Amino acid sequence: MSGYSLKSHSVPHKIDLKVRWNIPLPEPEVRDATDLKTVLARPGCTLKGPVYYMYRDVASSAADRWWLKRSILRYDITVIPPCKLCGEFVKTKGHYHPDSPSGVGYPEIYEVLEGKAHYLLQSHNLSDVVMIKAIKGDVIIVPPGYGHITINPTQDTVLKMANIVSSAFESNYQDYEDLKGAAYYEMDDGKFVKNPAYPKVPALRIVTAKTDLNTRVIIPPPIYGLIERRNATLGLLNHPEKFESLFQNLNR
Repeated sequence: MSGYSLKSHSVPHKIDLKVRWNIPLPEPEVRDATDLKTVLARPGCTLKGPVYYMYRDVASSAADRWWLKRSILRYDITVIPPCKLCGEFVKTKGHYHPDSPSGVGYPEIYEVLEGKAHYLLQSHNLSDVVMIKAIKGDVIIVPPGYGHITINPTQDTVLKMANIVSSAFESNYQDYEDLKGAAYYEMDDGKFVKNPAYPKVPALRIVTAKTDLNTRVIIPPPIYGLIERRNATLGLLNHPEKFESLFQNLNR
């Protein structure tokens, strides 16, 4: 396995994480390789050790934290060091969001802070599977009704990303676990392999975040600036039914 060994990054990424401010960070939630066993292309993988780190509820000031809580929002940072998981590039576990009270699924906003990311999105009815290539400064929106995983497709670069999401729900990981991962696996040779647990999946669409100019106009980076400006656009995260025209053209 090239890149980082699983044990070599168990402490440094808690210490060297720098975003935009010199603030204390909360203790990270740590995802272990064993937590991902059910979603890997090779479920017999016996790797152990920390894989990625999730810093929840980050805020640069008490005023921002109060506004986020009042707005039912959360700003998180995730750090994914490079490694290989028994033939795959390292990835997050994958989850879906439930529907909001309006009946429209909760969306999510992501920004790449450092490194490269492949965001693998799939509609719940599996009519669409898309991989979005993103680099530092890119912003993507996960539309309502899509599950998603994030992949660090490199052998030597740490991926650091931020997200803003509603704090009104809990994510559903069970569907990914039941079907042994996403509809496609990205192997460490860069090839995408269909997950045989899915009876039928569409061809994989591949796009780049920069082609989605609509997102960059509405959600300009850095996304934390929307919090600092108390931007009403973040209302899409709790009231997606009011922004359905935006979601219709995403990732095309």
